[in-house]
Amino acid sequence: MRSPHFNQNFSAWIFTVIPALDSLRRYYFHDFRADLIAGLTVATVAVPQAMAYAMVAGLPVEYGLYTAIVMTAVGAVFDSSRQLINGPTNAISIAVFSAVASITVQEDKIQATILFSFMMGFIQLGITMLRLGDLTRYISHSVILGFTVGASGLLVLDQLKNLLGLKVVGSAHDHVLYRFWRTMMEGGSIQPETLLLGLATIFSLILLRWFKNRIGWRLMPELLLVVIASSVLVAWLGLDQRGVKVIGDIPAKLPSFQVPMLNAGLMRDFATGALAVAVLGLLEAISMAKAIAAKSGQKLDLNQQCLSEGVANFAGSFFQCIPGSGSLTRSAINQQAGAVSQWSGVISAVAVALIVLYFAPYAHYIPRAALAGILIVSSYHMVDRQALLRYYRTTHYDATIILVTAIAAIAVSIEFCVLIGVFMSFVLAVPRAGRMLFTEFVVTAEGGIHERLPEDTICNRILIFGLEGELFFGATTALETHFSYMEGRIDEHTRVLVLRMKRVRNPDAVGIELLENFLKRLKRRNIKVILCGVRINLHHSMQRSGLLERLEGIPIFQEQLVRQTSTLLAVRHAYSLVDDHCPNCACQSLPSGEQSLYFMV
Repeated sequence: MRSPHFNQNFSAWIFTVIPALDSLRRYYFHDFRADLIAGLTVATVAVPQAMAYAMVAGLPVEYGLYTAIVMTAVGAVFDSSRQLINGPTNAISIAVFSAVASITVQEDKIQATILFSFMMGFIQLGITMLRLGDLTRYISHSVILGFTVGASGLLVLDQLKNLLGLKVVGSAHDHVLYRFWRTMMEGGSIQPETLLLGLATIFSLILLRWFKNRIGWRLMPELLLVVIASSVLVAWLGLDQRGVKVIGDIPAKLPSFQVPMLNAGLMRDFATGALAVAVLGLLEAISMAKAIAAKSGQKLDLNQQCLSEGVANFAGSFFQCIPGSGSLTRSAINQQAGAVSQWSGVISAVAVALIVLYFAPYAHYIPRAALAGILIVSSYHMVDRQALLRYYRTTHYDATIILVTAIAAIAVSIEFCVLIGVFMSFVLAVPRAGRMLFTEFVVTAEGGIHERLPEDTICNRILIFGLEGELFFGATTALETHFSYMEGRIDEHTRVLVLRMKRVRNPDAVGIELLENFLKRLKRRNIKVILCGVRINLHHSMQRSGLLERLEGIPIFQEQLVRQTSTLLAVRHAYSLVDDHCPNCACQSLPSGEQSLYFMV
């Protein structure tokens, strides 16, 4: 018989792993009503978006609808964020299209995309199990901005063929820019009906969104209205018989359970791309969840957020779903509609499923030009222009990552641009983390110990310096520069060097070795060294490495939790080691010598 203690722990674990269940413990009828309204509102946007994003990935539109059902429901159940909506997204669909572009047979492309979803979910689950979700905070948001700039450009280039009614020219193996150029040059003449329908879609969306903002009705389903209107127009005028391409029949059925085809060769080919898109999906979802949490005040569990993305993609691959992530548009609408829990996402998924079952036959006449117009408008809103300008102006670090990532997206590939952006985040972050700040201190005539100002007189008997930063391999260059400067300041009159290390953190073997070599060089020059402000973790590292044993006799004043700082104690000790004070020595003018010294912050 299980103990009550076991049952209590198991319940706590279940509520932690499945936050949607935890929300039911404080769930009332008015919460359900709010989630119902929000879920139905999201569904009106999810249907046209899901079809459009499946088209971006080069797949039949029903696979986007399947994703908006299964992935949205599964992701909501495990989501740490109460308002984030998972499912097919613009960015992920573009990345998937790039990854499977070399596969030309439609059925093979479908199976390859589902396999890609399986691998992406598996990688995200691995990141969760290893609790590496927190590492995403070290990847600059500039990577996402640069990716969206490049991806939105690629999206427009790819959808121009549908907007203009051109025939695609070129092989799937050709670079996207080359294929676009050949399509524009050799893809036949522009179809006027298709172009007018696409432009009318774009104009209608812009007008409806302007009107929606003007009257303050944020929940207007403008995407669904435009899709319905364009479909009615095509059916009424028979435009599909005059060259306007439509999406065709959609099966009125729900996705069934089917194990993905695990092709070893494809898995090997997709390994790098799946890793890149998996990281991109996590960055996209986490950044949106954080934005929502900042407004709602809810607490996020980043590792749980990674789990929800991984489970949603992994489970979706068994129900013919394409890869997805957190949706910016649908999440914003969900929050604005008043969703209070993760169940609004489940309700949205159920609503999409009912639409597929009962309204799929009416979707036959949806024109591809209308979906292309929706995607082009979405690509415009996909780029946060204010954030882009702010990041570009702030530092060369952000501007470089944005520029390189965007160029790599267009010139090389989507998955490569993510990897290069992440790589640059780490490459550019390590030197910044390795900046070791350097300070020189002096003792004033009044006995104060403070940072040296240009007009301060220097004592050549006792030198006082301070270091601040990470004592690790990344700080090698900065440490060597600072150590060299200190050694250059020593002359024939110098007796003692006080090194303040109060804010030296996270030492590694390289940092300890550099410090040891510096101390040995000073010892050979008969300079007495005093270390002060040494924190307990630094002291332990020095002890474990054998540094204290090898340099026995060096006074070390550890960080003090009293009013008399370790720096003050170290300087007093330094004065006790010097017999011949220099003419500028503050100790001579103090009423009671070294005991009147005090440290100034």
